[in-house]
Amino acid sequence: MSKVNVIYWSGTGHTESMANAVVKGAEGAGAEVKLIPVGEATEEDVKGVDNIAFGCPAMGSEELEETEMRPFMDKVNPLLSGKKVLLFGSYEWADGEWMRLWQEEVEGTGANLIADGFAAYDDPDEDALDECEALGKELANA
Repeated sequence: MSKVNVIYWSGTGHTESMANAVVKGAEGAGAEVKLIPVGEATEEDVKGVDNIAFGCPAMGSEELEETEMRPFMDKVNPLLSGKKVLLFGSYEWADGEWMRLWQEEVEGTGANLIADGFAAYDDPDEDALDECEALGKELANA
């Protein structure tokens, strides 16, 4: 059985709903899954699994949330080499550049992204949540 940790930051609940869908998919694929708000996450939550998902919406001028998620990623990026990683989040303006930049950042650590980062516009609709669930299954089986 694979172990998957889903670490996320959500201000409006949109990214949290995506995180819950990723969890549902990974659990449906038989994984042992832990859902962790980034404010409660530790380096051990990254070290202790081979499969990990990170969720964060676009903030400011297309960047990660700066008080919790950005410092956490800066701390754990050196731990991601060889891990199977999924990135997801929501945005409400611009074109989702933050996800492309985040994907480049994580790829640069030596992590193995299981798919391109998934970005949902605004409040994720049923199709977006279905995609998150499918990505959770893929991560569990990676």
